Amino acid sequence: MSRLFKEYNPDQMYLLPPSLKEWLPQNHLAYFVSDIVDQLDLSVIMKVYEEGSRRGQPAYHPAMMVKLLLYAYCAGVPSSRKIEMKTYEDVAFRIVSADQHPDHDTIAEFRDRHLKALSQLFIQVLKLCRKAGLVKLGHVALDGTKVKANASKHKAMSYGRMCDREKELEREVEELLRKARRADEEEDKLYGKGKGFDDLPDELKFRESRLKKIREAKEALEREAKEKSEAGKADDDKPETKKRGRKPKHPRGVPKPNAQRNFTDPESRIMLDSATKGFVQGYNAQAAVDGKTQVIVAADVTDEANDKMQVEPMVGQLRDNLGTKPKELSADSGYYSEANVEFLKNGSISPLIPPDKRKHTAGDEPAPRGRVPGYLSVKERMRRTLTTKLGKARYKLRKETVEPVFGQIKQGRGFRSFLLRGLEKVRGEWRLICATHNLLKLFRSGYVPSTG
Repeated sequence: MSRLFKEYNPDQMYLLPPSLKEWLPQNHLAYFVSDIVDQLDLSVIMKVYEEGSRRGQPAYHPAMMVKLLLYAYCAGVPSSRKIEMKTYEDVAFRIVSADQHPDHDTIAEFRDRHLKALSQLFIQVLKLCRKAGLVKLGHVALDGTKVKANASKHKAMSYGRMCDREKELEREVEELLRKARRADEEEDKLYGKGKGFDDLPDELKFRESRLKKIREAKEALEREAKEKSEAGKADDDKPETKKRGRKPKHPRGVPKPNAQRNFTDPESRIMLDSATKGFVQGYNAQAAVDGKTQVIVAADVTDEANDKMQVEPMVGQLRDNLGTKPKELSADSGYYSEANVEFLKNGSISPLIPPDKRKHTAGDEPAPRGRVPGYLSVKERMRRTLTTKLGKARYKLRKETVEPVFGQIKQGRGFRSFLLRGLEKVRGEWRLICATHNLLKLFRSGYVPSTG
């Protein structure tokens, strides 16, 4: 008589130890990430341990920790607590960690300690993409996306409000101190002297702490305003850049009343997210993307909401990363300036940056014919270029190149906010996110890492 069910025995012991290589299909991403990391140069990270003291327990192997972090970011799991949990519950994470289970503090400390080195892996992965033929640089699209900071916008305060609140808190602190002194005097008469600072009322401690934070934020805004003012004065000393017209009403070196600073992440800014049409406390994450393969060839983060100043540094980073330049670069109207257009042309890069907001599907305007008139301004020439059939077709590549990349990162993998705080750490985290984006492109291309 045939059995109805296959044998099932949860307590069955293995006769031979199982091999991690048999737990997943051979072409699984976990094995791919492991093989890729074996090709990367981790000497900067290894050097930290070789030069450090050897006291205490041995550290987890850096190669394993790098593999674990890269695979976690590929899977959209940046949380150190969730990564620790996955090393117990998820087969792929157990394979990557070789069935070791670093706790979340160890994972977070490793990422924080080696963030700069981890962010530099972006360049190594990018060069592997070029080796695999995924970097063409015929057309590169540049764009930015607003990513939420690890801070609430409700924790931000304007300079004007800081000045008002500072005065209010000073009055409240003085009043509470008077009450405390009266209470002390009465208690001293009854019980004798002996009350100390630790016995200050919680209400007073809170207000003093709040007052201190507001003063620090206020001083920081004043320092930034002064630095900008000094930089502006230096520019005004140059005849060719001296501005004309009416003098600004707002005095130099003083923060504007609406200048804001966040108490949780002071380097983040309140920005308008064009995708949601709402304001977020965040950063402006930049990406230059190859038009053929959607590989990110340059990545950076700025605390400036405006994109106009990002063309030159992003092109410079692209050249540093790959030692070459694109033939053509497209960006939306937020990047337009005559200086940016001239910069690209002087670098033998064809610019496609509309001076005005432009729909990619616009087809009503007639295509110009004949030679370009010599009297046209830079702005008029760019408008004319983008109304030609070729210009329309080339500019259309921008939307289908860079916007899907942001969708894959934010919607597909869930990276809608940063975990770390501060511009430099956020910059490192963004490059790590972009490195794993490229790693996934490399994996899906069928690239086979050398294992020799």
